[in-house]
Amino acid sequence: MSSRTGVVVALGVSQTLAWGSTYYLPAILAVPMARDLGLSTGTVFAAFSSALVVSAILGPAVGRRIDHFGGRDVLAASSLVFALGLVLLGLASGPLMLWVGWLVIGVGMGMGLYESAFSTLTGLYGRAARGPITGITLLAGFASTVCWPITGWLNAEFGWQNACFTWAAVHLLLGLPLNRLLIPFGIQPPATPAETAAGEASASWLPMALLAYVFAVTWFVSTAMAAHLPWLLQIAGLSPAAAIAAAALVGPAQVAARLLEFSLLRRFHPLFSAKLAVVAHPLGALGVMALGAPLATLFVLLHGAGNGILTIAKGTLPLAIFGPHGYGLRQGILMVPARFGQALAPLAFALLIERFGTQALLFSAALGLSALVALQVLQHHPMKEAT
Repeated sequence: MSSRTGVVVALGVSQTLAWGSTYYLPAILAVPMARDLGLSTGTVFAAFSSALVVSAILGPAVGRRIDHFGGRDVLAASSLVFALGLVLLGLASGPLMLWVGWLVIGVGMGMGLYESAFSTLTGLYGRAARGPITGITLLAGFASTVCWPITGWLNAEFGWQNACFTWAAVHLLLGLPLNRLLIPFGIQPPATPAETAAGEASASWLPMALLAYVFAVTWFVSTAMAAHLPWLLQIAGLSPAAAIAAAALVGPAQVAARLLEFSLLRRFHPLFSAKLAVVAHPLGALGVMALGAPLATLFVLLHGAGNGILTIAKGTLPLAIFGPHGYGLRQGILMVPARFGQALAPLAFALLIERFGTQALLFSAALGLSALVALQVLQHHPMKEAT
């Protein structure tokens, strides 16, 4: 196994753990948490949203640190923070500890999710990081597929508290060694005058604003689906078991789309991949709204495929347009509105589903189409691509 392949595998596994034990946790554990703590499910999702706000606030500072010192130690520290937050969550006997646990997990999310992994790879490989970025998302695309059933089984057999404790132990025994021992130290050398000039030519306010908007609306939709997809599919007419089984297809669909990106679409500019991806969710949403359960699986597959490519685009578009220097800080800034959108998504979409049922997908479909318009404007904006 080559050194680069080893890094991709290590980061791919650690990212699968990071996403599966935090971001995807409420979809399975929010209801039992709320029931045992005597809270509403909305309160649990509000605490989860607070974690996303914390990660948004920390993002630029974390990105700047990775630019200057590399990402290995940041990722290793995130494993410790994740473990602490999950232990606190498992110890919760009331709302206070629940909120504290999620806030600590939010610190870990600001340090240890894709933004930090992408910035670490850019520090190691520069503009050649597009392939490794795709590689880790190929592996981590199975986060929901692997971790939703495991979390559900742990909850059913041992309770949600022990599910949290188990994931904390996995961070210490697996995530920490992967991040600390298998990720090399590496940062980008100082930018040359030509690279600086190219980056400044691209980094006008409009490309940054358009990218920030695209990331915000697509991550709003992604988070809403991650939190409510099984519920939404039941409203569409599937049984609870069938809804969970169908929702678990998001992971394979993401990976299949990322294989397409890795094998075929990488020949094109990331803007082309992103435009294909943002129309996938609206197409599936319109189908399930029109015909219900018969198209539920197709909707899941289209949503998952689009989401899979968009995750890569979040890493590769800023790299292609602005270049590798200052990538971590720029990623942190671009993701601030996206994280706030994520924080709003679980509660906002829950209210939409309660009011409109599957017709709530009209809203998410409209957001996807607006992202397509933003990407089209970005493509025709006169800017010099960093080289």
